[in-house]
Order: sequence, then C-alpha cells, then structure tokens
Amino acid sequence: MRAAAQRVAPGSWGGHRTIGAAVRSAKPGAVITVQAGTYTESLVLDKDVSLVAKGVVRLVASRGPAVTVHAGAAELRGFAIASSAPRDAAVLLRGGEPVLRDCEITGGRVEVSGAAAALLSGCSVRQAESVAVWLAGTSRTTLEDLTVGGCTGDGLIVEDEARAELTDALIDGATGRGALLTGGAHATLTRCEVRGSGVAAVLVEGHATAALRECRLHEATGQGVWTRGTAGRLAGAAQSSEGRAAEGQASEGRATASGPRSGSGSQGVRLRDCEIFRTGGAGVLVDGGSAVLLDGCHVHHTAGAAVLVTAEAAVELVSVRAVDCEDTALVVSGSGRAAARDSTFARTAANGVYAVGEADVSLTGCTVRDTAYTAVHLGGGARATARDCTVSGTPEYGMRVTERAELLADGCEVNDAGLTGVSVEGGDAAVRGCRVNGGRDGVRLRTTHRPLLADCEITAAGETGVRIGRETGARLENVRVTGSGGAGLLLEEDSTAVVEGGAVRESQGSGVVVRAGARPRILGLTVEAAAKNALFVEEGGEGRYEDCHLTKSRFPAVYAAARSRLVLRRCTVDGTETDLLRDDEAVVHAEDCHVEDVAEPLLPTLAAPGTEDGEGRKAVPAVAGAGRRAGAKDDGKGRTDKSEDEQSAEEAAAKLAELHVELDRLVGLDGVKREVVTMTKLMQMVKVRQDAGLAPPPLSRHLVFAGNPGTGKTTVARLYGGFLAALGLLSRGHLVEADRGDLVGEYVGHTAPKTTAVFRRALGGVLFIDEAYSLVPQGQVTDFGSEAISTLVKLMEDHRDEVVVIVAGYPIEMSRLMESNAGLSSRFTRTLVFDDYTTPELVRIVEHQADSHEYAFAPETTDALHGYFDALPRGEQFGNGRSARQVFQRMTERHAQRVAELDLSALDLASAGADLLTTLLPADLPPGGVT
Repeated sequence: MRAAAQRVAPGSWGGHRTIGAAVRSAKPGAVITVQAGTYTESLVLDKDVSLVAKGVVRLVASRGPAVTVHAGAAELRGFAIASSAPRDAAVLLRGGEPVLRDCEITGGRVEVSGAAAALLSGCSVRQAESVAVWLAGTSRTTLEDLTVGGCTGDGLIVEDEARAELTDALIDGATGRGALLTGGAHATLTRCEVRGSGVAAVLVEGHATAALRECRLHEATGQGVWTRGTAGRLAGAAQSSEGRAAEGQASEGRATASGPRSGSGSQGVRLRDCEIFRTGGAGVLVDGGSAVLLDGCHVHHTAGAAVLVTAEAAVELVSVRAVDCEDTALVVSGSGRAAARDSTFARTAANGVYAVGEADVSLTGCTVRDTAYTAVHLGGGARATARDCTVSGTPEYGMRVTERAELLADGCEVNDAGLTGVSVEGGDAAVRGCRVNGGRDGVRLRTTHRPLLADCEITAAGETGVRIGRETGARLENVRVTGSGGAGLLLEEDSTAVVEGGAVRESQGSGVVVRAGARPRILGLTVEAAAKNALFVEEGGEGRYEDCHLTKSRFPAVYAAARSRLVLRRCTVDGTETDLLRDDEAVVHAEDCHVEDVAEPLLPTLAAPGTEDGEGRKAVPAVAGAGRRAGAKDDGKGRTDKSEDEQSAEEAAAKLAELHVELDRLVGLDGVKREVVTMTKLMQMVKVRQDAGLAPPPLSRHLVFAGNPGTGKTTVARLYGGFLAALGLLSRGHLVEADRGDLVGEYVGHTAPKTTAVFRRALGGVLFIDEAYSLVPQGQVTDFGSEAISTLVKLMEDHRDEVVVIVAGYPIEMSRLMESNAGLSSRFTRTLVFDDYTTPELVRIVEHQADSHEYAFAPETTDALHGYFDALPRGEQFGNGRSARQVFQRMTERHAQRVAELDLSALDLASAGADLLTTLLPADLPPGGVT
C-alpha cells in the first residue's frame, strides 16, 4: 500500500511546520511536499522518502550539514540548500541511495562517503571553500548536468576507492584543481567542461584512473590535464581507434559500477574527442608512472607544451591535433614513452617533437609542420621511430639526432627545412625509404656511430644532397640525390662511407666530392649530368669506386688532385669530353673500365698490374706524370713510390705484426693465443682464396669466450677485430661492448629495436656481449632475452660478412646459453677457454704494472707476492687480472703512506731518494683479500 503523502508549510493548518517533523512521521515510500519558504533546520534522512519543493524552498542548516543521509533511498527535488560554514559539508551523503534533483547548494560542499550510491541531477554547488564536491570511501556517484561555480579550492575531489560518473557537468572558476582524482578512485566524464581552474583542470594521481569523452578543458592557469600517478599501463596500443572506443565504452560502464578491473583496458587516463586549450602550463602533463591515451583530441593555444611526458610515464596519441602552442607540441623526457599515430603537431613557438633523457617515441602517420625550432629533435639517450610521417616548415632541422640518441625513420617525408632535412650529430640513425626535399643540406651525418640511409630520395637541396661528416662511417644503400645546389654527395675528411647503388643526378656542383683522408667505398653508383665533375677527389682523398656509371658531366668525369689515391674498377664513363683529369702527384688505379663517346679516353689505358693488354704485354697501374714509370714517382733521391696495392699489403703486414706483438705481450692465455694465431692464418687463406676468385671455405668467425672475470676476454676480442680488419675481412675492426641492459627492452616491442641499434653500431667490427648467459635467465621462459637472441641470430645471418659477434661469460653458463637456441649453436662453433691466472702469472701482471708506472720490487717483495696470491681466496669475488691490478694499486697507496710517515729531513735523499720513492716492499702488500 502506498504511504500517505505529507505536507510541510510554515505556520499553516493541517500540515507539518518543519521538514524534520514530516520526515519523522512519514512511512517508507512517502512523498513529502514542502511549500515555499525558508526552513532553518538540519535534516537527517535514513528512510525511503521523497521531498519535493513547491515554489522556492530554502533549507538553511541550523548546525552541521543541512542534509545528512545515512541510509535508504531518500530524494530531494528543487531545494535551495544553504550552509553558513563554506569549508564544511552542506550536504553529507554517507549511505543508502540518495537522489538530489534540481537542487542548489550554496555556502558548503556536497560530500559523498562510505558506501553511498548517490545521484545528483540538475544540481549546482556554489560559494564552497576548499572543495565543492567531495567523493570518498567506496561510494558511487552519478552527477548529471552539475554546475560548480564561485568556489575557492578544488571543484571536485574523488578519492579512496570512490567511483564517479559525470555527464554534461560544468566546473567553473575553481582556484585549485578543477577535478582531483587520487587514491584508487575512478571517474568518467562525458561532455563536461572545466574552465578557469588554477593548478590543473583535471589532476589524476596515485592509483586513480579516469575516462574523459567530449570534454572541454580550458582557461586553466596551470595544466590542462595532469597525471602523476602509478595507474596500470594502457591496454590496446595496437588496436584500431574504433576498437579502442568500443572497448573503452564497455570498460567505463563497468567502472561506474565496480571500478576498473586489474589489467583491463580501463586502466590509466583516457581522453576521447576532448578539447584542451588556453592553459597557463602544459595542455597534458603525464608524470610519474601514469599512462594516458589521447584519442581524437584537440590541444591548442597552450602556454606550455601541448603534451609533456616525463619520468616513467607513457602516452598514446591517436588522431590528436597539438597545435598553436607557445612551446613544443610533444615533449618526452626522463624515461617517458610516447606513441603517436595519425596525429598533427603544428604551429609551435618551439619544436614540434622534442625527446631527451632515455625517452622512447614512436610516430606513425604523423604530421609535424610550421615550427619555430627543429621539427623533431632527439637528444640524450632518446630513441624515436618514425613511420610514414611528414615534416615541413621549419627554419632549422627537419629531424635532428644529437648526443646518444637514435632515430629509426621509415617512409617519411621531410620538406623545406631551413638548415638540414635530416641531421645526425653524435647519435645514430637508420633512415629507410624516406624523401627529403629542400633544405641547405638534404641529409647531414656526423657521428662516431654508423648511420644508415637506404632507399631514400633527396631532392633540391640548396647546397649538398648528402654530407658525410668528418670521421663518420656511414652506409648508403640505393640513395638517389637529385638537383643539389652544390655537391650531390660530399664525403668530409677521414670519413669511411660505404655507398651501394643509387644515383646522383643534376647536381650544380660535382656529383661526388671526396675530401682529404676520406676513404669511401662506392659500388654501383650512377652519377649523371653533374654541372662540374662526376667524381672530384680533393688533395689527399682516397677511395674505391666499383661498377659506377659516370655520365654527362660538364667537367672531366673524374678529377684526382695531388696526393689522392683512388681505385676504379669496372666503371663506365660516357657523354663527357674527358674521362680523367689528374694531378702529377695523384695515383689512379683502373681495372676493366669502359669509356664511350670520349675524345681522348685515358682510363682504358690504366689497367691493373699483372693483367695483359690486347697485344700480350703486361699492364701497369695508372700514375700521374708523363715520362715516369707507371706505378712509381721519383722523390728526387732516386726512390720511387709503390703502387697502392703494394703499399696496402705492406701496411696490412705491419699492422698484423704489431697486433701479434701485442697479443704475445699478454700474460698467460697460451691456449687462447694459439687459437687466435691459428684463426688468423686460416683467415689469411680465406682472403687469398677470395682475391683469387675462389669460394671461401665454410667458416664461422663468431666466437664463444668462456672464462671467469678478469681473464683478458675483452682485450683479446679487441685484438681479434684488429686482425680481421688488417686482413680486409672487416671494414673497421672496432669493438662495441654490450650486455643484457643494452639489448633487452622493458616492454613488448622494445627489445628488437634495442638489439638492432647495438648491432648496427658494430657493423664493420666486433660486437662483444659480456655475461651473455644473462639473456636466458634460468626459470624465466617468458623473459625478453629470448627475443634479443632471436633478433641477434637474424641480424648475424643478414650481415654475415659485416660483423663478428663474440659472446662471453662463465663456462657453465655459456653452455646453457648455447643450448637455449639452435641458431646460436650453429653459428658459434668455436669456443676459446680463458683459464684463471696462476700465481706466477698474477705476479707477472703486478710486475708489468709496476714497470709501466716506474716502480721496482725488492727481491723479497716478489717472494711475498707469490705467497700473497697463493693464500688469496679464489671465490666469486676474485677478479684474476683485475685483482692483480688492484693489488698493485693498494701497494702504491700503502707505499705512499709509509714514505709520508718518514722523517724525510733526516734522510740523504740524494743517495737514497730514488730507491725510497720507487721501491715496493713486502710491507706494502695489503693485509687482506682484494674485492
């Protein structure tokens, strides 16, 4: 049976004079109508009743909250609720399922706590202090058409494990945070507006999560959205935008009822189709360990960065427009990560994308344009992957890599950079399938790494198409350079570039310019229609040029300046008046070159030594200077220079002898040294067979070094690379050291690029992986180390002739590593065992250290050293050669202390000073073990 209706009217007959009296007498389910007037009382509700205002009904708190709900489904409609304590609660909802409709709360906050499940529809909260709406405990609150205005402090706080769903809400002028989510709270905001806030429009911290859809956040004096929590990582990074939207809707519906589930797609902070603008700080600041998704959002006119990611935070941007900001559009620092797809970063007062620290950035299908500074700048140890992106409209650099940063660019287009389209200065880069148009230089590479350009097109550079900087070992594969204002390809001093395939066309200077000390190897390159020379080798330049086509140059196809040395093999020259112009002091070596449509061809007459010309006569190498014997130049004292091949052979032999001496100087390691010498002889035979045109025998150059720490593994690896370089089997022979941390990533998709980047730095040399067994930790079958191994095996196959890989570690652990992957065991067929040093060998190491630093041993010191090492524990902390060096260091420290304590004024330093300052005694030995 329906409960009887109740009526409240001040001073009227037949009703209640107070609302509280009506509530107390009402049965559950009753409807209480309240006539217009002002009621000064504090209601406490704990039953299912409905209070309906007729006219303007003002409920003014007599003490404490004006309305308190402990239980039941109480409902208030159309009330004006007032409190005289603006820092306290005007409405306190502690339990039950209370409903407030079309109510106006003034001078105090709305607080929902405990396990209450509240609904506020069409309500407003004004003139509260500290906080306007406070949701806590495990409460669940739905806020529809809410207005918060004229409040100081925070507009909305959701904390603990509370859940909130806001629709069509306005939070206006909160001097603190517009909305603060903290603890383990979750909130969903749909079509909400937060304007004129102080610290941030929305701040999410702790384990809190949030989902915003079609919201407008603007006019904040601080940040737009600020996340600094530790909420779980975003799920669905590889999903389509539509798929994520559908998944997000479902997850947000669940969150309203019970909160996000662990590992679900609702973790983190998600913004879809939101607009963030006119902020005093960043539009979106992602800090701490938080994760943020921006999907279809528009961030603009921010005083700070549009999107700023720092610490260990992660952000995913899908179809985002970050434009018209007074700073950089996307900044990633610390170890932050950002993945952007189909997004635009434009019209900035600084950079378009800026990544430093250990940041990781992925850009797919993005546009970066109209920036005041460099469009994409990478510094520190940042790493960026850019696929199918467009970069344009910068007065500086299109893409710039500095310090230790790395860039992987694929299918990108860079237009009209003021300085350089792609610039690598100290970092590393792999640029594939990219198009660079305009700029002073199209591409500029200057680094100690080995950057790669592959299948790229560089057009209309103002000066140089591709500039390889001083001492840079770049690799160019099928690169096409067209219409450069100066040189098409410029190789600066002491560079060692390898160029395979590709073309240089219509350059306004020379096609290829080689400066002093540069030693390029250029294979299969076409140089067409150069305004000057096709190939210009400056004084002191060198290089090998094989299977190249030099055509239609206005100046002589090849110019060789004084003291230049170049080798031309199977090259074709046509469409020019002169094929070769050389200085008298240049050495040009030509083999099997073909010349067409040239008035007085010279190259065909410069055949290789040891071959025969058409009349059966032995040919000689090309030289400059008429009247001199080909292949020799008189120095004025009756001596002659040797041919390039002879000189190269002598240099290689001298280098090999030097390396053998260095190997012999190593203490101990007799078995290892024999193995290295044997392999060196075998490699020499391989080289001889290759030079003779014979197939090399099956041979794996990759090695396993098994031994304890401090046994010389790194030193031998460096010497091994030197041997192979001296034999011409490696282009550089340098050593790149790596360990698990350099190869294995921290999340899915991170490991393969890290391993590839390290491997590429080692091209032409030796990759030495210490403690390689750590790539397969025992008992961790899902570890990312297995991905590193698989990537390494594939790279070794793809670059089998360009690199040597040496894996090193404890003998037993290295056996386990080889058993973990069949590809490893098939490629590492030879193991060198580095035995621990014996006591005499350790003594020799200390003696060598002493000799190098001008110290001497008293006779009794040598005996004491033997005894010391015999007694020294050989446990896990023992470092072999390192321990011996530490013993010497400790001896010098104790010697210095001993001498300092003497009364030097009483000594005859003239006779005893030298021995006193250089002789180490048994007393100088350290008393304990060595760490």
